[in-house]
Amino acid sequence: MTPSVNVVAIDGPAGAGKSTIARELAQVLKLPYLDTGAMYRGITCAVLRKGVDPSDDGAVAQLAVSTVLDISDDALLVDGIDATLDIRGEAVTRAVSSVAANSEVRRDLRERQRKWVSERGGGVVEGRDIATVVFPDARLKVFLTASPLVRAQRRVAQIGGDVEQIARDIAERDHKDSTRSDSPLRESENSILVDTSNRSIDDVVHQIVGVFHG
Repeated sequence: MTPSVNVVAIDGPAGAGKSTIARELAQVLKLPYLDTGAMYRGITCAVLRKGVDPSDDGAVAQLAVSTVLDISDDALLVDGIDATLDIRGEAVTRAVSSVAANSEVRRDLRERQRKWVSERGGGVVEGRDIATVVFPDARLKVFLTASPLVRAQRRVAQIGGDVEQIARDIAERDHKDSTRSDSPLRESENSILVDTSNRSIDDVVHQIVGVFHG
């Protein structure tokens, strides 16, 4: 595996603040930022665009390997077409767990993630299996969490909707992510656990920076 001394691995469930905190942390540490969740959403977007059943593991895996993802801090192109907004939509959100549970898709994207970091000499990488599977030798591992209500409220603030429905969707996503057979969402043994529920972004980032330099 590619050495990942300069990797900060950030994992956690939906709505815990991973993307916001990881992006800010990357700026402070002057490291590249990679949202691996956007990659899975990008593959899901391609699946839906092509009319493929997200639960058809073989067809999804075949499509994933040929799908070109061009990811930056604030945008994602899927096969050359801007999907930045589409990947956060309801259709992709409801289908992404099925796609993310596909072992062949995970294998392909893990290799892309490691290559991305290797080419840049490190990075702040966020997702759901970064510390446990993708970069188990990361310099720093962080598991972000927050109360279910706070997570639902954050999602509503981002994409709108009903808090109770969003809370149910989050609970369903949590269950799927934590019980899938391949790389389930879980806290790494040597991760620091950070609850972001009632804390500012700056406060959380300051804590993580302190641990990184400590």
